[in-house]
Amino acid sequence: MSTYNQVLSLAKNLSSSEQLRLLSELALQLRDSWLMASDPDRSLGKSVKSPFAGKNKWRGFLPERVDALEFQRAIRREWGE
Repeated sequence: MSTYNQVLSLAKNLSSSEQLRLLSELALQLRDSWLMASDPDRSLGKSVKSPFAGKNKWRGFLPERVDALEFQRAIRREWGE
């Protein structure tokens, strides 16, 4: 605890803006370490998840292929009625 007490003593000597900056950086560090502990893929350097990771949950809900332009035209036709 002596290191903690030393850091606390040093933090008390900082200006208010420096204390806020320190607090912000500590919060980010804590958040990152918590995320790594809760997601094993992050600790392996896989912090970016694939955009297709959850695509199978939509299988059966959406048709296999959707023509975006035709879908847009159909919506516009419906609105124009």
